[in-house]
Amino acid sequence: MPKEQGQKVVATNRKARHDYTIEDTFEAGLVLSGTEVKSLRQGRASLVDGYGFIDGGEAWLDAVHIPEYSQGTWTNHAPRRKRKLLLHKQQIIKISQKTKEGGYTLIPLSIYFSDGRAKVELAVAKGKREYDKRQTLREKQDKREAERAMRSRNRLGE
Repeated sequence: MPKEQGQKVVATNRKARHDYTIEDTFEAGLVLSGTEVKSLRQGRASLVDGYGFIDGGEAWLDAVHIPEYSQGTWTNHAPRRKRKLLLHKQQIIKISQKTKEGGYTLIPLSIYFSDGRAKVELAVAKGKREYDKRQTLREKQDKREAERAMRSRNRLGE
């Protein structure tokens, strides 16, 4: 059987970029049981309430929902269990120092398969205030309108 290549995104946390200002991103491996991997391969996962934390020099991912595998038996996993993250020691130290500063948290942005291995993209992020969210939306809308105006001007010039 040929080895799987490329990236296949399973789940993304689209609200994270709206609710947080992303400071730094990391790619981490996930320690999963067999039924969790099978459930992920079916494209089933939710990162909505997920968060990461450092405990005793190890990185953990909590509250990420990976539903039970439909063909699983008594060996099925708990859907919202704590999962260990595989990171280098220097990355764990860097994340730990950043999250100890006020206002920073560790959130998952996406879960995907990279060359057949389950990975999670983590972000050290700071929560946005309500006015920051409105300002970001306004900037997006202004940029979209400017692009639309440029396109219409280019069409008229042709």
